[in-house]
Amino acid sequence: MRLIAALLVVAALAVPAAARADGDPASDWLLTQATFVPQDDGVPTAYAQQLQAVVADAKARGYVIRVALIGTEYDMGSVYSRWRQPQPYARFLGQELYFVYKKRLLVVMPNGLAVTNGGKVDPTEQAVVDRIPPPVANHAALASAATNAVIKLAANAGIVLTTPTLGKTTSGTSENQDRVVIAAVALVVAALLVAGGFLRKRRKAAVR
Repeated sequence: MRLIAALLVVAALAVPAAARADGDPASDWLLTQATFVPQDDGVPTAYAQQLQAVVADAKARGYVIRVALIGTEYDMGSVYSRWRQPQPYARFLGQELYFVYKKRLLVVMPNGLAVTNGGKVDPTEQAVVDRIPPPVANHAALASAATNAVIKLAANAGIVLTTPTLGKTTSGTSENQDRVVIAAVALVVAALLVAGGFLRKRRKAAVR
């Protein structure tokens, strides 16, 4: 974990602020992670881990999906105008991720859920999440609704998932997540080094 923390610090220092020009936190986070759970929303750790576990289990069984929990308008950065509009925001976010991630995306807001595939609405899958009551109670309910939605969406595709026990995660899931984080950070740093070298060559050419 210390190694991961150190790598994340290096990446944070290396990536310029301009890289987040659209100001949409979920679109940045979901480029490399399967779930976006804002730290300031007060989602209990056990519920966040339960969601991460069911998403990982779904992927292992062939059902790939990424999930964004949006508990407040502040979670949306500069695109806050789509607050409490889960379907328009899901389409927007799916299109933001499209060049890196082209599969299913689930957005959960207090007033409803939305799912897209490749940035486009899938009426069949949307009908599945439309039957889930809006998680208006609290932020734990937000995460629970997302976990329930992943299970029901997978079932609709013929894949049976069980609800992970709250507070219990597998070491395999944690190790896989660590590997993903390390690989993603390494790719970011490598890309920055390549870009830096390219810019230096252009500057030298301009001087000549």
